[in-house]
Amino acid sequence: MHLVSIAGVRPNFVKIAPIARALQEVDGYTHSIIHTGQHYDDDMSGSFIRVLDMPAPDVTLEVGTARHGTQLGHIMEALEPELLRLKPDWLLIYGDDNSTAAAAILAGKLGIKTAHIEAGLRAHRDDAADETNRKLADDVSDLLFATEPSAVANLKEEGFAEERIHFVGNVVIDSLVQLVDRARAGCAWEHFDLIEHEYVLATVHYPFNVDNEGALRGLVDSLIACSKTLPVVFSVHPRTRSRLRHWDLWNQLASNDRVVLTEPLDYLTFLSLETGAAAVLTDSGAVQEECTYLNIPCLAIRPYTERPVTVELGTNELVDSTYESLSKALDRVIAKEWKSGQIPELWDGETAKRIVDTIINHK
Repeated sequence: MHLVSIAGVRPNFVKIAPIARALQEVDGYTHSIIHTGQHYDDDMSGSFIRVLDMPAPDVTLEVGTARHGTQLGHIMEALEPELLRLKPDWLLIYGDDNSTAAAAILAGKLGIKTAHIEAGLRAHRDDAADETNRKLADDVSDLLFATEPSAVANLKEEGFAEERIHFVGNVVIDSLVQLVDRARAGCAWEHFDLIEHEYVLATVHYPFNVDNEGALRGLVDSLIACSKTLPVVFSVHPRTRSRLRHWDLWNQLASNDRVVLTEPLDYLTFLSLETGAAAVLTDSGAVQEECTYLNIPCLAIRPYTERPVTVELGTNELVDSTYESLSKALDRVIAKEWKSGQIPELWDGETAKRIVDTIINHK
């Protein structure tokens, strides 16, 4: 049996790596990886692959960045002949990026059995940019692998047959479990002359934060205020960097010797900084999950989260992008008044094995 995984963005390598390892332990199964190149920087993608100790992609399409419609078209145009050539028995799609949506459309057109990993996550908002991709991927998939109980409930409410839905846990946590000891031992904070548990780690890139001048100014003001008490490491996404420069905000951060600005970090370095942080300020879904597992205060600069278990059980809280809201939240972190969380059910490092077993035994 031949399975093909679609990787569009760097975080999906974190999800694919445990699946690849689990399939290597099963006789009679071939696993190919197609990297669409939606995240197109070879250095960063290569670093993720090396750190995760996973096979390199068998095919790289190099579609690059573009507006949504254009990018979807480019991905489908490049991906279709590869799927026709490889003739997979199963197509594995991950998360909610444009590559996942494009692969889902093709799977439906070509009649390829499909499994969606991270199925059922919902923001329940019309303005959630990735909601359409999530729903499209779920609609065409034969197997729906859910990370948390809310996802199972969402799928049932939307009328999906129960035999398609499988609550298996979170493959993001599989990769974290594999590397967390190595990450802690790396002490990445020392490379920035910081003290463990005495700094804040920040990363933002979603349009509702960085394409809004008021929101971005509030974030900058909050980071500067926080830095007076705790230094800040800010891993700056290219989109965020562009907007900071456009609105003349970059120098406010760059001239502050208590704010460390970095390029996007490789997975292991970021995870190391995460394990040593007093708190993490982010709009990333996967980082909300990682902080929950690590029991690290997480300030999610978002009006919603499609991962409610990170708030209900974990250390995550939703915070407005205003200076007042962020400053109050950071004050609670500094005063050590943040809530303590617990690890959600089945976030145990064994999710990939459950997924592979389900596919193997699927009738």
